[in-house]
Amino acid sequence: MKDNFWRRYNGVIIPWEPPHVNFELSQRQVVEDISSNHALLARWTTNFDSKIASPFWYIINDQVVKFQDYSRNTKSKIKRGFKKLNVKIIDKTDLLKDGYSVYIKAIKRYSVVLNKKSYSDFKNEIENLDSSWEIWGVYCNLNNQLVAYSLNRNSDDYCDYSTIKFDPLFLKDYSSYVLYYSMNKYYLEEKKIKYVSNGTRSISHQTNIHDFLIEKFMFRKAYCKIELVYKRKINILIKFLYPYRLIFSLIPINLFRKIYIILFQEEIKRKCQKVYKN
Repeated sequence: MKDNFWRRYNGVIIPWEPPHVNFELSQRQVVEDISSNHALLARWTTNFDSKIASPFWYIINDQVVKFQDYSRNTKSKIKRGFKKLNVKIIDKTDLLKDGYSVYIKAIKRYSVVLNKKSYSDFKNEIENLDSSWEIWGVYCNLNNQLVAYSLNRNSDDYCDYSTIKFDPLFLKDYSSYVLYYSMNKYYLEEKKIKYVSNGTRSISHQTNIHDFLIEKFMFRKAYCKIELVYKRKINILIKFLYPYRLIFSLIPINLFRKIYIILFQEEIKRKCQKVYKN
């Protein structure tokens, strides 16, 4: 496997390739890649944008939507948002100046079983972004304060809204509306790419962002099949613990919550196998 095929995220390796790209992966090679990346498991998807509804999906937008085509309510909030905020593509220096503060405020909004990044880790991540990445910032017109940002990865005719963080204090000023409106307009209308993605179904925490994007910005679910391969020892553990997965969901201890997330992901995989068994 080529060196830059996988990216590591919270102990999981995930392909850098866009979800619509088909590729062949052998079980043996994937297990070797898990080991060499010091990961617990590998995850990827097949059957992208299937006509069959499945328990796993990407949330995508593949249509140009003019401003006048949005609902009256959405248009009103976009207009009101731009009275207090402005949106633009920024560089790494801009994000490193104020982005970590936005990141810290954003992750306090929801309960998620992830380790908080230190400023050093945050800085290293941003500095290591290559030319395929674009950074968007939302600023307060009053004091030029950064209130939201998005890290977007471009790949041919596809753009992944990889990481988006909002300062909760400015959501009332419709920072989410102006950011999504501006990025969709830029990538889909101006650059005419095939589609943008806001990621997959959330496994680690509850979120209403997908419902928001579908209702307000005409995103849709692109159903697919989740594929999982585990480190050998983890595979044995999964088989043993899977029947007791609901018990882990009831114990408010971080380690048990992490175990439940892995088991819940396994549950989704097994449901996908039933959906696509034919």
